[in-house]
Amino acid sequence: MNTIGKNIRQLRQKNSWSQGEVAKRLNISIPAFSKIETGITDINISRLAQIASLFDVSTMDIISKEGENPQSLNFEEINKLKEKLSQREEEIIKLQKKVIDLYEEIREK
Repeated sequence: MNTIGKNIRQLRQKNSWSQGEVAKRLNISIPAFSKIETGITDINISRLAQIASLFDVSTMDIISKEGENPQSLNFEEINKLKEKLSQREEEIIKLQKKVIDLYEEIREK
């Protein structure tokens, strides 16, 4: 069973719903839902969003591994990306200054 299927099963059991009840709410067959839970069938993004909505959780809660905190992972990743962006902006400013200097040098000649 994959992480997504395992998380979906845990959410279903937490709500004390049978596979049949969840399948009916998702408007799919019981075997189709069973295949999602066992990881036999991969689900698309719209189905993932539908399942997340049904259980009133985020899609990140469904796809994250047990023990992971999706919000803290996102926070760390966002901070790393902000740092990279800041470095790139500094590089761009330096390059812009070089372009201006070169343009001025060409104009003088």
